Amino acid sequence: MKSLPISPDKPWLAPLAGYSDLPFRMLCRRRGCAAACTEMVSVKGLKHDGKGTKSLLTTCEEDTPLVVQLFGGEPQDYSNTMPQLIEEGYTFFDLNSGCPVKKVLKTGGGSALHLEPDRLVATAKAMVDAAGEGRVGVKIRLGFMVGEDNYLEIAKRLEDIGVAWITMHPRYAKQMFSGTADWSKLAVLKQNISIPVIGSGDLFTAEDAVECIRQTGIDGIMFARGALYDPAIFSRYLKLLDDPSCADLPPFDLGKTMEEHILMTREFDGSNSSFRKIRSILPRYAKGMDGIRAIRTGLTQCSNWDELLEAARTVSTLTMDRC
Repeated sequence: MKSLPISPDKPWLAPLAGYSDLPFRMLCRRRGCAAACTEMVSVKGLKHDGKGTKSLLTTCEEDTPLVVQLFGGEPQDYSNTMPQLIEEGYTFFDLNSGCPVKKVLKTGGGSALHLEPDRLVATAKAMVDAAGEGRVGVKIRLGFMVGEDNYLEIAKRLEDIGVAWITMHPRYAKQMFSGTADWSKLAVLKQNISIPVIGSGDLFTAEDAVECIRQTGIDGIMFARGALYDPAIFSRYLKLLDDPSCADLPPFDLGKTMEEHILMTREFDGSNSSFRKIRSILPRYAKGMDGIRAIRTGLTQCSNWDELLEAARTVSTLTMDRC
């Protein structure tokens, strides 16, 4: 069984609720993404065989390596649900103890686990016991309340129970996504544990990611919002990592990206619900650009796949820069 690629030249796609479905993962993989995470999946939903929850696990042969990110507050739920996932062929798993969104906190999962380190570690151990060592990672934050760091304590305990890698978004849960990610804490984490550290947070451009690796010495990076604005951030990052002085980075091709995403979505699903979803997602690619209102209006007025493709091809004829 293969191990996960974790190194600076193997960038990951983060688990993005509402976005990192199969078409988007494949879009990113074709642009240099080395490993991708599913959207976060509720263990309670799996336990009760929820159709919406199971749909988040849709994959294909080329969608590999794939990390299934799980969330929930009860260790026993993981013990109950993971054997079935493993039987279905899923290999790698990640515990979400970083999400600060209220509906996740109410389950006792996400960054609420920072408030109870014993429960966090017990949950991770249940996952390791089910999947085996080398197959489970944990995503954490600095702590729950600002200034109340407990990431080092948690990370060391996770290493002791066989967790294979740690991903850290260096903000506190209470910050949500405000302020600035403190990359210096990634360096501290790397210096204090021996398992790989993957960094996330404020990696909006390829340049950001190269600088994060340079400053911290961490083992890898994970793109989140940066990939939502342009999936080609992976290829740009790899090119800059190979040659930091490179000035020949390709411009963002808005229309081509939209068109490819539409075609992939139609190929992998093609349902009315997937059409409505991709129609609502596409304007994100134009975030910060002049003319975004016109683009959004044109896309949202489309009523079928052909109209949506035509709208994307029209965008391809426009020349726009981000503000």
